[in-house]
Amino acid sequence: VTEEGGEGPSGKRLPKRRVALLMGFCGTGYHGMQVNPGAKTIESELFGALVKAGAVSSDNADNIQKIGFGRAARTDKGVHAAGQVVSFKMIIEDPEIVAKINEALPPAIRVWGFVRTPNSFNAKNLCGSRIYEYLLPTHVFLPPRPKPDQVPDIKEAGPLRSSPADMAQRRAYRIDTATLTSVREALQQYVGTHNYYNFTIQKKFNDPSAKRVIKSFECSEPMLLADDTEWVSLKIHGQSFMMHQIRKMVALVILLVRSSLPLDLIRRCMTADRVNIPKAPSLGLLLDQVVYDGFNKRAATEDRPVIKFDPYLAEIEAFKRQYIYEPLVQEELRDDVFDSWLLFYEAF
Repeated sequence: VTEEGGEGPSGKRLPKRRVALLMGFCGTGYHGMQVNPGAKTIESELFGALVKAGAVSSDNADNIQKIGFGRAARTDKGVHAAGQVVSFKMIIEDPEIVAKINEALPPAIRVWGFVRTPNSFNAKNLCGSRIYEYLLPTHVFLPPRPKPDQVPDIKEAGPLRSSPADMAQRRAYRIDTATLTSVREALQQYVGTHNYYNFTIQKKFNDPSAKRVIKSFECSEPMLLADDTEWVSLKIHGQSFMMHQIRKMVALVILLVRSSLPLDLIRRCMTADRVNIPKAPSLGLLLDQVVYDGFNKRAATEDRPVIKFDPYLAEIEAFKRQYIYEPLVQEELRDDVFDSWLLFYEAF
């Protein structure tokens, strides 16, 4: 029973089929995506809901590996995903199965749908590229403030904070066309194949894996969120990313644009010269969607279903606004995360 399927209400054995399950989640309060004994993770919540909904038999309820579970991309503690894919063997007879899984899940974790796949399907290995989003308030592009006469001892003072009046002024900022153009031009410096050893840790310049392909890096039009703070969404599409890579790429753009420094400094950071690039806050980062172009091309020629988030985009956008953008913006309002980060570097 455990290998071939589960049992239906009448004791009849139900077949299991390998599927790609399309899902999204707000990672706040979770210790990452992956099952980790004793820790609250996205996968442990999902697995419990699959068992409760009857998508996984009770025989397999004690171990996620029994259903051949895998994910397209790992996400760390607190990181969100709007379009993630997991694969496993699922009982799919019930036409209401997606609704039943969602009923058993907290509202901050949603299943969009699923696609039948060949038994050999591997969510990670067949994922051709990934799109990440980074949300940031436009006031980060305001020019650096004059240095104070006395620099506080950061170890003793703790996180640096602007006064409420200063923050109100910064949040009233609206990005101008010239600055927005500079941001977009800076992002274009990354497109193509480049060496990113300066944008991660524990990599040497001549390590072949330091070379990464960026397909596109776009900046949205400004949008007003929560208390009328202006934000932009940066979307980066690449084959794969290294630890801290996106946060360091974003940080470098912020620091260059706000200081009106030459944007070709980005390319100089891709040479063998060692440069220490800070990481932008983790707060703004989310996995937007995983992309299966190669798999989909083959599937289309064989008349098999493709893995795409397109049918669910309206649902995903509404979910993102409520369960990802909203908590993210509230955390920024409460803690001034981006401003504290900039004050730290302005203090040196």
